[in-house]
Amino acid sequence: MVHQLPTGAKDLLPLDVAQKSWIESRIQQVFQSWGYQRIITPTVEHLRSLTAGGAVDPKSVIQVHSSSIDILGLRPEFTASIARAYAARLGQNVATCPQRLYYNANVFRRRANNTSEESFQAGVELLGASGLLADGEILLLLAESLDRVELQEWQIILGDARLTGALLDLLPEKYQAKVRQCLASLDRIALQEMDLPDDVKGYALELIDLRGKPKDVLSRLSSSTWTSGLTGEINYLKSLIDLWESTGLASSDRLILDLSFMQTFDYYTGIVFEVACNNYVVAQGGRYDHLLGVYHPQNVSYPSIGFCLNLEDLQQALQSRLPQTLSTSNCLVVAKTADAMQAAFAHAALLRQDPNIDAIELELEFRDEDAVRDHARSRGISQISWVSNDGVISLETVI
Repeated sequence: MVHQLPTGAKDLLPLDVAQKSWIESRIQQVFQSWGYQRIITPTVEHLRSLTAGGAVDPKSVIQVHSSSIDILGLRPEFTASIARAYAARLGQNVATCPQRLYYNANVFRRRANNTSEESFQAGVELLGASGLLADGEILLLLAESLDRVELQEWQIILGDARLTGALLDLLPEKYQAKVRQCLASLDRIALQEMDLPDDVKGYALELIDLRGKPKDVLSRLSSSTWTSGLTGEINYLKSLIDLWESTGLASSDRLILDLSFMQTFDYYTGIVFEVACNNYVVAQGGRYDHLLGVYHPQNVSYPSIGFCLNLEDLQQALQSRLPQTLSTSNCLVVAKTADAMQAAFAHAALLRQDPNIDAIELELEFRDEDAVRDHARSRGISQISWVSNDGVISLETVI
């Protein structure tokens, strides 16, 4: 019988783990340096908790058999779980806001073809904070995280669910759904062929083309005859772009403003974004100001924002920069005879106390010295400690 993993499940071999750890350790250092603290939530939650916020399609949740009358599911993302965990706590003491939290673990999703997929994410949630500084912190934290792992040629695609929704609301109601669908799929041809009044079609084409350098897009938006009532929303984005460009933490060409970029409107209430790099979407996130109210006992909500990094896509995008070999042991300790075994274990234990030593291996077979040397070379070990019956140690460098 051939034993295979379920479709979508993954084994991570030592080199995979080493590369993943290389990424995670650097990201974690950035998160912690900005004051974020790690949270761990359950792998299994009530299905109604995972889907309560409206961002998760129940069909995408892998359900778990349970004796409980409540349906359980594996987490497909972290935001809902973190919102559930903190919704009630934030109201107990005003000093608890804002909460800076980060996570790093696996998630599970059911795909459209009914297969399951396990993947790994790391991310942050900034709970109980709104406004320009909070949005700026998240964008700049994301930028620093990407730079710390030495990712090249990445760009943040930035949208604004609130502003895009307001721009769509300027259309006559009977055309809004069709135009929204074209924007979501970036289907300019369908928009051009749609039976719309000339002024409506012209405005809809303006919307789908609102993508490019932030200041150019905002200039076009400000000069539109349709947007005179949206000065506040437009000025907010201008201020956010100015903050991004003024800090020096990220170059201006890293940011693309795309007001046709749409995420789940029931979930996101402000800026939304994703990070593209070499055909990979390595991160996404946005502002969600109403989600915590879904989990609060009195329906009290707290403005929040966050992002997640897709670690496997990030690992693929970084492949040439990641470790390509595993670290090797510093020394192979060899008992020359059976009577020397205790001395060999004691010597290995002593070597491991040295803070400059990464790893010490014991030779587990009794064989001739040339075979031991060949074994050490095959494992990339450059030194052998020979231990004799009387505990005398002979150090040899293997070439």
